[in-house]
This record gives sequence, C-alpha cells and structure tokens, in this order.
Amino acid sequence: GQPRRPVREVPLPLHVANRSAAVRPSAQAMDALTALRREKRDHVIARRDERDARPDSLDDPGPLVHRIPRILADPTAAPYLLRMAVLRESGVIVGSAGFHDRPDETGMIEIGLGIVPEWQGKGLGRELLMGMWGWVVRQPGVRMLRYTVSPDNVPSVALVRSFGFDHRGQQIDEEDGPEDIYEMTADDFNRRWSADC
Repeated sequence: GQPRRPVREVPLPLHVANRSAAVRPSAQAMDALTALRREKRDHVIARRDERDARPDSLDDPGPLVHRIPRILADPTAAPYLLRMAVLRESGVIVGSAGFHDRPDETGMIEIGLGIVPEWQGKGLGRELLMGMWGWVVRQPGVRMLRYTVSPDNVPSVALVRSFGFDHRGQQIDEEDGPEDIYEMTADDFNRRWSADC
C-alpha cells in the first residue's frame, strides 16, 4: 500500500453521543479541513478533550466541499450542516451527517449521512440518525423530516424504513440519479422515538 501522508491537527469541540459522538466542527476546524481537502491529504488528526480523532480517509470528501464554505460564511449554520461521528472509546472518526440546509418555508429538512465502509453494518448509522433527528425536531420551524436514497442502496433503505418513514415518491438527483423520497413529520418522530434520543 501507499505510505501514510503527514497528519495535521484539527480541533473539534465535542457535541453529543452514546457509542459515537456527533461532533460539530468549529470555524477553525472547517478552515483546516478545507486546507486539507485542497492539499488532498489522506489523513487528519482531530484533537478533542485531550484525545485524538482519526478518520481513515479523506479521499471522498462527500459534502465537505459544498458545506465547508457555507459554514465559514455563516458559522451559525454549522449545527445543521455538518457533524462528524466519532467513536467515544477510541476517538476514531467513522462518518458524518448533516442536513442539506435549515428547514425550508414548509418546515421540511433533509439529511444526508455517510459511514466509513469498514464501520458499516454495526448500527452507527442508526445511532447517528437518531441523534441528528432527535436534535433537529426540537429546533424552531422543523415540521417534516426527509431522507432520500438510491433504491439500490438496500441497507440504507432498510434503515430509513426501520424508523417508520413513509415512501413519498422518487426524484432524479443531478449527481446521484434516481432517489426514493422518505418522510416523517417531526411530531410523529417525537411520538415514536423521543424516549430513544
């Protein structure tokens, strides 16, 4: 394999969690992550509370390339746009999640998430979604949760269905192609899941 490239420290304030912790990057961390992405670094160390958080790879930046500039322009959007999933015991970054934006004029808010491949299938995606949705349904103006997914992504479809989301139709995403649309009202989520959040 290729030798590991140098690492750089990125401070990330801890936010919330169980097995994993949803971490909200600070503006300083966003700036460092932007620089790392530009340099195409493979690894980054993120220090928090005297412990290290290490993602396995930044080869696929996912939404970072779009969301980091928005967070830098408006730091108050950070809790909505990007959270890193960090294993509490080891400090390893295993994924991320974020809403595409704040709720729209109808109160709809859509989430996206990703878990590092070697950590998939261990319940971390469910835990991350539970934490994110549990937080956002308590925010002003949020009335509808939306999750879109490729119909071919069987594990992700099973995950959103396990929460009881209703299939509402399909859309064509410019980058990802056909996506199924799943929705649940914030009130329904609270009734079904508030005790688990």
